[in-house]
Amino acid sequence: MESKTEGIDTMIGIDKIFTALLIAPILAISVFAQQLGSIGGQVQDTLGAVVVGATITVIGKDGKSKTTTSNQRGEFIVSGLAPGIYSVKVKADKFALYDNAEVEVMAGRKTELIVTLSVEAVEEKVEVSDNGTVSTDPANNASATVLKDKDLEALPDDPDELASALQALAGAAAGPNGGQIYIDGFTGGQIPPKEAIREIRINQNPFSAEYDRLGFGRIEILTKPGSDKFRGNIFGNFNDESLNSRNPFALNRAASQTRFFGGNVSGPLEKGKASYFFDLNKRDIDNNAVLNAILLDQNLNPVALQQDFTVPSRRFSFSPRLDYAIDDKNTLVLRYSYSRASQANLGIGGTSLPDRAYSSKLFEHEFRLTETVIINSKTVNETRFEFDWEKNSQTGDNSIPSISVADAFTGGGSQIGLSFNKQRSWELQNYTTTSFGKAAQHAVKFGVRIRSVAIDDRSENNFNGTFSFINLANYRDTLLGTSFPTQFRVTVGNPLQSVSRTDVGVFVTDDWRLTPSFTLSLGLRYENQTNISDNLNLAPRISFGWSPGAGGPKAPKTVFRGGFGWFYDRFSENLTLQALRFNGQEQLNLIVNSLDPDPMRRAAAIALLRQPVFTLSGVSNVPTPQQILSVLPQANTIRLIAPNLQVPYTIQTALGVERQLPMRTTLSVFYIGARTIHSLRSRNINAPICPAQVNCLNAPRPDPTRGDAYMFESSGRQNQNQLALNFRSTYSSRLSFFGFYRLGFAKGDTDGPGSFPAYSYDLQDEYGRSSFDIRHSFAIGGNLTLPFRISLNPFVIWNSGRPFNITRGVDLNGDGLFTERPTFAELAARCNQLNLRRSFCDISSFNPSDVVPRNFGEGPRFFNVNLRIGKTFGFGKNAAQTVSASPPRGPGGGNVVIEGGPGGGPRVGRGFGGFFGGSDTRKPYNLNLSVNFSNLLNTVNLANPVGNLASSRFGQSIATAGSFGGFGPGGGGISSANRRIELQARFSW
Repeated sequence: MESKTEGIDTMIGIDKIFTALLIAPILAISVFAQQLGSIGGQVQDTLGAVVVGATITVIGKDGKSKTTTSNQRGEFIVSGLAPGIYSVKVKADKFALYDNAEVEVMAGRKTELIVTLSVEAVEEKVEVSDNGTVSTDPANNASATVLKDKDLEALPDDPDELASALQALAGAAAGPNGGQIYIDGFTGGQIPPKEAIREIRINQNPFSAEYDRLGFGRIEILTKPGSDKFRGNIFGNFNDESLNSRNPFALNRAASQTRFFGGNVSGPLEKGKASYFFDLNKRDIDNNAVLNAILLDQNLNPVALQQDFTVPSRRFSFSPRLDYAIDDKNTLVLRYSYSRASQANLGIGGTSLPDRAYSSKLFEHEFRLTETVIINSKTVNETRFEFDWEKNSQTGDNSIPSISVADAFTGGGSQIGLSFNKQRSWELQNYTTTSFGKAAQHAVKFGVRIRSVAIDDRSENNFNGTFSFINLANYRDTLLGTSFPTQFRVTVGNPLQSVSRTDVGVFVTDDWRLTPSFTLSLGLRYENQTNISDNLNLAPRISFGWSPGAGGPKAPKTVFRGGFGWFYDRFSENLTLQALRFNGQEQLNLIVNSLDPDPMRRAAAIALLRQPVFTLSGVSNVPTPQQILSVLPQANTIRLIAPNLQVPYTIQTALGVERQLPMRTTLSVFYIGARTIHSLRSRNINAPICPAQVNCLNAPRPDPTRGDAYMFESSGRQNQNQLALNFRSTYSSRLSFFGFYRLGFAKGDTDGPGSFPAYSYDLQDEYGRSSFDIRHSFAIGGNLTLPFRISLNPFVIWNSGRPFNITRGVDLNGDGLFTERPTFAELAARCNQLNLRRSFCDISSFNPSDVVPRNFGEGPRFFNVNLRIGKTFGFGKNAAQTVSASPPRGPGGGNVVIEGGPGGGPRVGRGFGGFFGGSDTRKPYNLNLSVNFSNLLNTVNLANPVGNLASSRFGQSIATAGSFGGFGPGGGGISSANRRIELQARFSW
């Protein structure tokens, strides 16, 4: 632990700042406060679930009031109250007002309240909550992005694109592995349909010991519970290729269509005791994949093949949820999810030809159970259990070898064969929340989480082999009989392998309110897992919130926050699976390398590579595994896990300020620093021993009796610094927006477990820009209601370019990898040869003989505008009006009287006057029609250029970047169309 403490001391001198902030509020504690009383307790709904963000207003006989909000555990406390009788009013979105006019406060004592809120009527009211307030509660940090109600309208409807959009909002603060998604407190799982989501929280309470992954980048999705009245909605989305623009890399526009239908219903099973929520969705989507390859014609001349292909995708899912109040203290939530999916024509796109297509099928069953018990007025225990079973299978032609010509084309068989992955996983959590101390100063939460996964994986990948060529010229010369492939790889052996992993996490956290203006949060987490031996995984967390003036007659407007903590990553069971599969016995991964340093092995390899006969229609006379092993017994490449491997951990630090601004707006500015130690990488520990940048022919290997040995090890490091600005405004019921700007710097010497160094025995030149080092990031979304109740939901993302690696494209050091980087002189010569004018071609400030740093290149910037335009039509008899008559309007604007102000009475806020004016009261039945524009401006956002110096396409972008700039699975988008227009109709009651 001493080395970890030293690591923190090197980051910033936060201890001095923290000490000063801690002492100042303590000295300000007044003696008279000991003679006053307080009111505290917890806010729940009728089923016993806690209500977060409820507004609690305490009003004395003299008319003076104090207001606070319930935290993430539904708890609240209002202190500094003189003895007497008070009126307590509690209001929360979608709940009826709670009003208790006879709450007695006694000197030096805390009056406990359990506030039960009932769901209000189905009709919607015009409400503007005090989202602009600030609080020292660690769960109410303004640096978080909280999306609900109309905010969700700005996000994509498709769950896959929704996940990518959320990853983009989490941004680079999530670290190299991206943001961790939690659904109803469980780790991962299928993203629920947007119609079933109640709220999304990003970066909330980042230093909580309850969570294992980085707090900045944590994405929490909360689904909707049942309701006390029958309600629901049905919707349909439609898109056709005629509504989309053509992808710039395709000469045609292939047929595509989206038919996305679904809905949900909810209601009571037994009033006040049980309710249900059921959602069902069916997605029939014909996506597109763009092929941008270069082939050879019959005369062996290069020809471009740019074509758009249809990729059919089908998905069906349904999910019932039951909320049941066993008694007045015990609540049960049960949810089951089923989904099945199929896809065809996978594997096509980029430089991969149609003959590499394969299909996939997915089945998944997910059971989730949550039981909550109120032990007493201060203590709540929650138990969660999840079981998940899924099978993902792929089928493709592996009867013929593949031909891979770097950055030109990949053809031949798909090399998938008959493969599948079966997973059985379960997760158990037990968390207890309580409070103690004077006026409930300590809010304590502790618990344990246990997860386990068992995998049966069948892989026939590359069972018929792959021939690799440096470039198109190498392939053409081979067709002419004057050359041969650079490499041939083939796999043989047992396709089925099984692996399992269990991990445990135990934590305790204490949010200690030393004074009304200062909250100190202390936490400790311990983690361990079964598939590696690294037992000392203690993760301390500490944070504070200081709001000068809190507890006084006026609500505070400024909060200073800071914190730091250790966050451990897990060593994936998929890495263990690779090591088990390629241990030298189960499966053999044979490599025939024409640049093998050993003269005899090189001669044997070249003889084998000259054996096959290549034509434009394919290849014949392919070397068999038996032939390879007979002349190259050391050809097998194995996978290893370093015996001293340690779990990667990140020390993250944050310091910033949150400020409440006029017009219900909050702004936060934070510095976020992160240092990751023991980052994972792969390294060939049996590579030829030779100096960097030297041709390794005839160089010896550490163990000449065997081939390459790729080992997972934890020898990497990452450093990241960010300046993060978050803003949010709920100006009125008709205008709200949220967004962020981040300035980031990230460096490291690895980009993850699949990242190899350029030279296995020289890592000093590996430290450079990280793959997620995006200098500038900006996003904004929101809701604007125009006249005639037309709503606009924009979502705009802008990023500066992502870094990419520049490599020679030739395996000169004989390690079987193509990771060597050129010198600046080689880079400049290639740029001049291709007449490139890119930023990475300017080497005037560098020594020509130096090696180009890792991730030296920078790709194009990304800019995307998404917009939803909708209008709601109401039907049925009007509910009671919730907007009273407005006072006389002044020039340029008016006043809107809105429910839910302090004390439960009306609150007057600025409106939009005659231009926007009018009631927002909705009818019992509503039809919403909307048009969704993805990439409204039809901006061509290019992917990173080709970084292979040997390729004729070096420096060129050969694909688009996806809908969200490369965030999320598959690059952040599901369609190859540049601009996409989708129509939606939704009926709700």
